[in-house]
Amino acid sequence: MRKLGFLVLVLALVLGLGGQAFAQTYVVGTSADFPPFEYIEDGEFVGFDMDLMRAIAEEMDFEIEFRDISFDSLIPGLRTGTIDIVIAAMTITEERRQAVSFSDPYYVANQSVIVKEGLDYDLTVLFGDKRIGAQTGTTGDLWVTERLYDEGILTGQVVRYETFDLAIEDLVNENVDALVLDRPVAERFVEDRPLVLVGEIITHEEYGIAVDRGNDELLEKLNEGLQRVIDSGKMGELIDRYFQ
Repeated sequence: MRKLGFLVLVLALVLGLGGQAFAQTYVVGTSADFPPFEYIEDGEFVGFDMDLMRAIAEEMDFEIEFRDISFDSLIPGLRTGTIDIVIAAMTITEERRQAVSFSDPYYVANQSVIVKEGLDYDLTVLFGDKRIGAQTGTTGDLWVTERLYDEGILTGQVVRYETFDLAIEDLVNENVDALVLDRPVAERFVEDRPLVLVGEIITHEEYGIAVDRGNDELLEKLNEGLQRVIDSGKMGELIDRYFQ
């Protein structure tokens, strides 16, 4: 009887702890080469998106585990269940909506063009027989392909990269003539490299957090957490930290 009573007491304590003892853990996929949104510093995931996801998790009382994946593998990762959430400065598009569900938008950005410093380039670098780089599967890649290459405005080559680290290295080494990427990221890259931003492409892209289609419970949790972060003033603090 004493043993049974002890077991009942232990079980009661465990059940009493509930979610605190067994908090749900979600695997969060990102492409950690996109400062100031997501990058790795001293072995840690840092950036606006990373801190936003941590703030949402804290508000909604769940745990997260970040996983670094190439950008074009993020949506397939959601579809196969290897990751639960994607936060990666991902633009909400109708094409992507066919595969995944998005949270409410949390950031708006345009595309931009950067080139090697010291070269006589402006936005016309996008025309003619040039090599224009973009990260595979991004809206920058789609814009260059559909608006320039397919229309015959760019007669050279679209060079696609798995990560922007490789793209930036090629631009510095003049293996490509220009890169098209999100404006906040372009601004970060030109801060400490021999690069210059030569123009902005007004695309008004809204970023969202993605989950697999049909995972309405998790999507509602993310939207509620996002709204709490906004209402608490934490969102404003993050924007000031990373974009002011």
